[in-house]
Amino acid sequence: MRPETSFSGPDLCALSATEVVDLLRKGAVSAAELVEASLTRIAQVEPAVNATVTICADRAREAAPKAAGTDLGGLPIGIKDLTPVAGVLTTMGTQGLKRNYPLASDPLVLRLEDRGAIVMGKTNTPEMGAGGNTFNAIFGRTRNPWNTARNAGGSSGGAAVSLATGEVWLSHGSDLAGSLRTPASFCGVVGFRPSPGIAGGGPAAMGFANEGLQGPMARNVADCALFLDAMAGYDPIWPLSMPAPPTPFAKAAAQEPAPIRIAFAPDLGGFAPVESNIADVLSDAMTRLQSPGCTVEDSCPDLPGLEKTYRALRAFFWAALPGRAPDFVQGFYKPTLAQNIAEGRALSAQDIADAQLNRSALYDRMQQFLTRYDVLACPVTGIAPGPVEEEFPRTVAGVPTTDYIDWLRFSFLATTTTLPSMSLPVGFTPDGLPVGVQLIGQPRGEARLLQVAQHIETALALPSTPIDPILQHDIAQP
Repeated sequence: MRPETSFSGPDLCALSATEVVDLLRKGAVSAAELVEASLTRIAQVEPAVNATVTICADRAREAAPKAAGTDLGGLPIGIKDLTPVAGVLTTMGTQGLKRNYPLASDPLVLRLEDRGAIVMGKTNTPEMGAGGNTFNAIFGRTRNPWNTARNAGGSSGGAAVSLATGEVWLSHGSDLAGSLRTPASFCGVVGFRPSPGIAGGGPAAMGFANEGLQGPMARNVADCALFLDAMAGYDPIWPLSMPAPPTPFAKAAAQEPAPIRIAFAPDLGGFAPVESNIADVLSDAMTRLQSPGCTVEDSCPDLPGLEKTYRALRAFFWAALPGRAPDFVQGFYKPTLAQNIAEGRALSAQDIADAQLNRSALYDRMQQFLTRYDVLACPVTGIAPGPVEEEFPRTVAGVPTTDYIDWLRFSFLATTTTLPSMSLPVGFTPDGLPVGVQLIGQPRGEARLLQVAQHIETALALPSTPIDPILQHDIAQP
């Protein structure tokens, strides 16, 4: 017999993913009820934020009865519009694919659906995932729910906003230059970039690539760990695939951590500028964390050649993937994306060799550094969300940016060294915009990273419930 329940749609949307999955397992709610609650919330907030740009109502309703007894039990999620879902419009934010309906889903989508996730829709992304502001010529701009005149970050901006507003309980993202981390920080949610092979593999056409990775986004650490467990596990279809850990990530995250050692690098050793409103929030958070069970020390390893190395790896990645798309697709690319592809095509064999060699040297430095600390903490970005119409900021703390990825410099280190990293909410700017801290973990250190993040989340006690969009503009034109 089904337990008595008084949950309404809004009540359900306000609960965490972990709480809702527990209700599903107890039979207190059904997947069908969650689908309807999600659809209702999407209809309420989408005119203001433009986050879930393709909605799969019929597909989700059809999937709901089949999800009983699975790991997630029928929990609605979002999938980023870079990732194919069979029969669902998948544009990658580019006009050349505006009528693209894939015949097959990405293997990670298949895994999630097999484990009880229900795809509610596709979340917005910049063109081919290129950029830290989510907009494209097909769907328009995604707006920050904390101030709809501001941008939501990118490229997983739609995913972050769908979580912050309560459209779904979990949302899938991907990350090359902070594409999980930046929107998580800007929208007050958690974004986790795992080690290669933990959450699926590289892009289908370049399976050995480990720069652009998929990962979970959630409203809190426990939900993020739950989602990472749903993504984890070996599959030979992915060359870099890793087995799931013996102890599930959710269980590891909930364990009482041993004494925590945090290295705090406020500007990553002078690598990137930081505006005072961001620096103040991070400094205050680190001060509040100091306790007998958690030490915070200002420390940063030397990172010679990081920028040049990252830029070469990124340019090669873009030239090899979107740079090989058919001409009818590439003909629509925005100038910043075309520029990155051109840089990749101009790389010499020496440039690529140098990048691989220095990448290994940087990994060695970080591996040694992290024998003394559990995590390296640093900003996610040095700046708060800018105007939604601005593709990228032209200055950070008075320092001019050179191009559209220069302001994302704090994301370079984890990508280059393939270390797990995440954005965790730690406070707000004076004008009410969320700020996240970036935590970079030890090699294959997902479990410990989640433990540290859970400790920080508990210690700072920030709210994680969905918000109604705070309107600061005329929303007639998204």
